[in-house]
Amino acid sequence: MTRNGGDAASARRAGPPGLRLAAGGAEPPALPGARPKGQHPPPDQGQAILEAAKQVGALLKRKGHPFALAGSVAAYAHGGNANLRHDADFCVRREDAGAVADTLREGGLPVYTPPEDWLIKSKCFDQDIDIIFELAHEPVSLEMLARAEELPVDSVRMPVLAPDDLLCGLIAAFSEHHCDFGAVLPIARALREKVDWEHVRRVCGDEPMPAAFFFLLERLNVITPQQDTRRSTRPNERQGARQERNEPREERP
Repeated sequence: MTRNGGDAASARRAGPPGLRLAAGGAEPPALPGARPKGQHPPPDQGQAILEAAKQVGALLKRKGHPFALAGSVAAYAHGGNANLRHDADFCVRREDAGAVADTLREGGLPVYTPPEDWLIKSKCFDQDIDIIFELAHEPVSLEMLARAEELPVDSVRMPVLAPDDLLCGLIAAFSEHHCDFGAVLPIARALREKVDWEHVRRVCGDEPMPAAFFFLLERLNVITPQQDTRRSTRPNERQGARQERNEPREERP
């Protein structure tokens, strides 16, 4: 299917740097920052992110796409605080990405293909929308989407990533180049009673950055410390060692 070259070119110039408009769609894509017709922009960024998530979630639900809300808005839906950050994230299967992109275009939202091959991007109420195919280097699967819980996001109910999957995705993504503990710590605190932390530890493995985050959670009493089998586990030995260190040494005559 051909596109109007002039319209595509002008929209591409107006788009975010480093992104290109995704192919497809019979009508010219909306400009960046598009918002539903007749809607006024929310007063602050947090509310704008929430409204954007609601609009996109409603579009995907209406068309029957398998998806799940992710990121900070998912944490908010599970009972976390309303400190929404950066964007609204949605998980879909890679094979559904084309149909999801068409649905967003039909709703008047632009769709961009970034250099990364694990997501596509959109805009709503001037907020970034990330449509993700991989979570922490693992493909989004039907099993993951089936574990999602239907929860209210403000006034719109939609599938939201299960707490275990949400935390696994956030923690497993830590690396030497991306290690923002401060962004994930409030989410871990808010969801700690809903998360199977032993499962999350197994999924994240013993990579240095996730392990450091688990250590931080232990020191802050967010989670129970994991027994370290590399150290002596016999209490009598440890107690004896402490007593020996604390006892005064006898002076030689």
